[in-house]
Amino acid sequence: MKNKYIGIFFLLLLVLSSCKTEYEKIRTGGDPQKMYTKAMAYYESGDYLKAQGLIETALPFYRGKAEAEELYFKMAYTYYYLQDYLLAASYFQNFGRTFLNSKYREEADFMSADSYYQSSPSFMLDQAYTHKAIEAFQSFANRYPSSQRVGEVNKRIDELRGKLEQKAFYNAKLYYDMEDYQAANRALEDILVSFPDINRGEEIRFLIVKSHYNLAVNSVLGKQKERLSEASLKAKAFIKRYPKSKYKRDVKTILKTIKAQLKSNKYE
Repeated sequence: MKNKYIGIFFLLLLVLSSCKTEYEKIRTGGDPQKMYTKAMAYYESGDYLKAQGLIETALPFYRGKAEAEELYFKMAYTYYYLQDYLLAASYFQNFGRTFLNSKYREEADFMSADSYYQSSPSFMLDQAYTHKAIEAFQSFANRYPSSQRVGEVNKRIDELRGKLEQKAFYNAKLYYDMEDYQAANRALEDILVSFPDINRGEEIRFLIVKSHYNLAVNSVLGKQKERLSEASLKAKAFIKRYPKSKYKRDVKTILKTIKAQLKSNKYE
């Protein structure tokens, strides 16, 4: 019985070895046509890793030939399908620069942007690739204004900008919660400049009122009067902008407190 299992084991090893040998034999055989044919077969069957290996080996043989265009294009897609999005973005981008008149160029330019889109992380993390994705999508929309993909591109840009807004608000709120009101004020004001149409504008301006007030009352005596006056201006501006705001009562309370403090004799 033991010998039977050993025999099966070695048979499996032989089968696996022969499969690997077929791929390696083609990859190292120096026959570009065989590499090309088998690479396309692997690609169509979804075996992108083996397709990638054969395309990478075959490409130097086809440099300057018609086949190079398809090989390079599918090489980019193998990285995309294997979720190596940064290399995919690079390959798609280089494809567009190399094959200027290719029928695949529009798709390659879109996929380059999409690869950065796929690399965009949670809003809590660094947003470098979110910025790259927005830039790439905007470039696509400018280059192909009549493309059927423009609607999807604009949708993606809005989504990515929403993530940047969320990131900016998260950072500003973090300063506020840490009671670093000076940094919170700067960060909150910057959001309104960078994202003038942000949906959370009312909440942000309410936090600005509170942050200015908290900064004032926690300042040294010599700076309190000036900072309370500034907080008062922010509060009045908020009430004027949002007369029916759910925060109106809180802002009025802050404003009333500021007036009382400014009337006190401690600043004379």
